[in-house]
Amino acid sequence: MTARAVRTGVWFIGARGSVATTATTGCAAIAAGLHPATGMVTETPPFADAGLPPMNSLVFGGHDTIDCPLPKRAEALAAGDVLPHGLPSAVRAELTRADAEIRIGGPLPGDTRTDAELIAAFTADLTDFTRRNELARTVVINVSSTEPAPGADDHGLPASTLYAAAALRAGCPYVNFTPSTGLHSPALRSAVDTCALPHAGRDGKTGQTLLRSVLAPMFLQRALPVRAWSGTNLLGGGDGAALADPAAAAAKNAGKERVLADTFGTAPEGEVHIDDVPAMGDWKTAWDHIAFDGFLGSRMILQTIWQGCDSALAAPLVLDLARLLARAHEAGLTGPRPELGFYFKDPDGGSPAALAEQYAALLAFAGRLRGQR
Repeated sequence: MTARAVRTGVWFIGARGSVATTATTGCAAIAAGLHPATGMVTETPPFADAGLPPMNSLVFGGHDTIDCPLPKRAEALAAGDVLPHGLPSAVRAELTRADAEIRIGGPLPGDTRTDAELIAAFTADLTDFTRRNELARTVVINVSSTEPAPGADDHGLPASTLYAAAALRAGCPYVNFTPSTGLHSPALRSAVDTCALPHAGRDGKTGQTLLRSVLAPMFLQRALPVRAWSGTNLLGGGDGAALADPAAAAAKNAGKERVLADTFGTAPEGEVHIDDVPAMGDWKTAWDHIAFDGFLGSRMILQTIWQGCDSALAAPLVLDLARLLARAHEAGLTGPRPELGFYFKDPDGGSPAALAEQYAALLAFAGRLRGQR
């Protein structure tokens, strides 16, 4: 086996978006020793001997429907303080190399290709990428904009499902980091059941829901009844624009609310609102207002404010998932991986809701991978 054959492919759906650009840039920076792997759980001691692919062995490519070159996209993120100033120039060669591996996705406006033709085209792109780069395997990760949930009158499969079908056909482990349908389409049920590939999802847990998965068990364990839990998100960028569509926002909010329902047995009163604020760019503010009862019925309130850059929060998780799914595939593991529920708002069945329990399951998974080396 040649040295090139042990490299691992990472194929992003939405390869020129903020999350993928940040992850690609960050991987190059970490591999070159320019920045530490802050936020990457797989770079902490419990994962040191789990056989995960090294950061410098990852090869990036993907699909996107926009044509802005990756180096230019990274420069725009640096201008918005998402990436460190000067970093896009320092890793320009790596970004240019990844950009050369990005293919036009779809369906495009006016696209006349059938679902079968689109799946075949996406599959060919994946298999060509893996073959030309002599990769041991390629992990497909959906980090594209959130889709509305499919409606009864919709014709054809959602784009996320077309890409997921292509991943299965190409023999690629698959991660859905979005709330979009992906593998959860009835049309793929048989293919998913028989694919013999590891997969994980869905909807990355980066901020507001991360806090909820810590705070909700606290209230439950301290016997403090929660009467209402409301939230608001202010965000801009591509996510803000996509989630301005009420149907897309509803798909996103379903995962946010699931952690409360799973923890308490039923969701408390209150809703999550998402507001598009273009001036915020790739930054977001999430506010939660929690009303709960104390001893002898005293009424109490907890409020939280989370301010951060979603791309910088998501990128290390995406890199973690690429490495974990690649290693799971190498170890011969198949099917949904609930052990990775730590990373998702709406994880595969069998994952606990509380972050501490999810982390314990993740550590046990690392031990399992270590034992299969």
